[in-house]
Amino acid sequence: MIKSKDWIKDLVVYQIYPRSFKDSNNDGIGDIKGIIEKLDYLEYLGINAIWLSPIYKSPMIDNGYDIEDYYAINEEFGTMEDFDNLLSEAKKRNIIIIMDLVLNHTSNKHQWFIEASKSKNNKYSNYYIFKDGKNNKEPNNWGSTFGGSARTYVKERDQYYLHLFAKEQPDLNWSNVEVREEIYKMINFWIDKGVKGFRVDAISYLDKTKEMLDAPYPLNNEGYSPCKAFIAGNETTHNYIKELGNIFNSRNIFSVGECFIQSDEDFKKYVLTESNEFDMAIPFIPPVVEIKNISPNYLKNTFKHRYEILKNGGWRANFLSNHDKPRQISLYGNDSIESGKMLATLLHTLPGTPFVYQGEEIGMTNVYYDSIDEYNDLDTKNYYSYLLKSNKSKEEALKEIHLTSRDNARSPMQWDNSEFSGFSKVKPWLNVNPNYLKINVKSELNNPNSIFNYYKKLISLRKNNDILKYGDLEFIDSSDGTIVYLRKYKEIKWLVVLSFLDKEIDFKIDYKIKKVILENYPLKENKLGSYQALILEIE
Repeated sequence: MIKSKDWIKDLVVYQIYPRSFKDSNNDGIGDIKGIIEKLDYLEYLGINAIWLSPIYKSPMIDNGYDIEDYYAINEEFGTMEDFDNLLSEAKKRNIIIIMDLVLNHTSNKHQWFIEASKSKNNKYSNYYIFKDGKNNKEPNNWGSTFGGSARTYVKERDQYYLHLFAKEQPDLNWSNVEVREEIYKMINFWIDKGVKGFRVDAISYLDKTKEMLDAPYPLNNEGYSPCKAFIAGNETTHNYIKELGNIFNSRNIFSVGECFIQSDEDFKKYVLTESNEFDMAIPFIPPVVEIKNISPNYLKNTFKHRYEILKNGGWRANFLSNHDKPRQISLYGNDSIESGKMLATLLHTLPGTPFVYQGEEIGMTNVYYDSIDEYNDLDTKNYYSYLLKSNKSKEEALKEIHLTSRDNARSPMQWDNSEFSGFSKVKPWLNVNPNYLKINVKSELNNPNSIFNYYKKLISLRKNNDILKYGDLEFIDSSDGTIVYLRKYKEIKWLVVLSFLDKEIDFKIDYKIKKVILENYPLKENKLGSYQALILEIE
C-alpha cells in the first residue's frame, strides 16, 4: 500500500447485494434507486464505503458474475444515470463506491464470446481459451466449480472452450495482450466516473498455461477432477495482477482481491505493499458443510497467523459474512442478539478494515426454505443434486443445504414488519426470511440495546480511537471456546474478551481494569457469560 493510500485504513466497508437490498419500483428485485433511498440509513450506521456486488448487464445465470457488457448497467438495477446519481449522493455523505470486478470470465452472451465462437479466424477468436478435444471428448479431466466438465463443445469451431465456473461463464484468455488492454480500458472508464475502488472476483486463475494437463486430484462421481488449486496463483497470474496494481496505485484506487490462497508466500504476494498487487485480500473460502467444524481456536489461529504474515507491510480485510457464505450469526453463533454483538466485536476490534455484509448489522439469520424449489442459487441447486446422487435422502440433502446455501445471505433485506419486509410491495425474487416480523431495521433502530445500535457504537469507536486502526495485536492464552487479545497503541492498552460458548463459565481477568469501553452485557466477577463480549481499558 503506497503512502498516499493510507486513507483506506479509515474505511468501514458495507457490502450490498443489489438484488436483495431495496426494491424501489416494485418488480421484486432490488435496484440502484433503492440503494440511494437507503443512503441516509447507511450514513447513520457510520460506514464510509459501499461495495456493490455486480450491477453490469448480465443474463444473471450466476447473479451478475456473468457479465455481458462491462460498460452497461443491468436493466433490472436501473440505468447509468441512476448509477451516476448514486455516486453523487454517496459523495455528499462522504461514502465511496467500490465495484465488483469480474475479470476471470465473461458471460457467453458477451459480444466477444459470440464472435469468438463463430470461427477460429476473427478478431475475437483468441479472446477465450478454445482447445481441440481428445478422442471425441474434452481435452483433459478438469471439472467446473458448478459441476460437470470445465469444457463445453462449440460445433462451429469443433473445439472446446474453458470455463472454470458455469458453462455460461467462459474464461478469458489473459495471455492475449488485446484482452488485457480491453480490461484496463474498462477499469479506467469506471474510475473516470468516480468509482474509488474495486473488489476483484476469482482473480487467482488468470494464467491457464496448464490447460492441457490433467489435474492430479481424485475424480468426482462425474469423472472430473477439481482444477482450481492446480492452477491458482502461479507466477504469470501474479504478473498480470501487478499490471492491475499499476492502475490501482497510479490512480489512488482501493483494491481487494478474492484470492485462492495456498501458502503464506502466496498470501504475501497478493497483499504485501512491496508486491504492488492488492491493498488487501479476501481469501476464497469453500462452502461450510458442518458448522461444528468452525471452532474459536480455528478462528483465533487464522486471524493470528494472517496478522503475523502482514504486520510488517500489508493490510487485512476482516469479514465474517459475505454473499457467498451462510449468515455469521447462524454459522458462528446461535442466532441470538448476544452472539450477534459478540461477533461484531471481533470484526471491529481486529487490525484491518472491517467488511460488514448487508443485514448482519440487524442480526439477520440463515433462512430455512422448505423445498429446493425455493432456492435460487446455482451452486446450491448443483450441490443438492450432488447430494442426492451420493445417496442422501431429500430430507438429508435439504438439511445440509440449510446450513451451506449462499441464498442464506441473499434473502431480501428486512426493513420493517410489513408484507415482504418493506423490501418490496410485491413478492421478491427470493422469499423473505419469515423472521422479518421480529428482525428488521425499524425495530432495531427503536431499540437502544439492539444489534444495530451496538454496531453503530463499534463503528464510532473505531473511527475515533487510533488503537483499533494502528494498535499492535497480541493474543492471550485462554480457555477453549474463548478468544482473548490485547490491542496496544502508545501508552494505551485495551483487552478484548469474547466467548463463543452458549453457557456461563468461570473466567478470571488477570489485569487491572481502568474502565469498560464497551460490552454486550455487564461483566460478572470471575464469570464470563454466554456469547459475552468485553472491550476493557487496562493498566
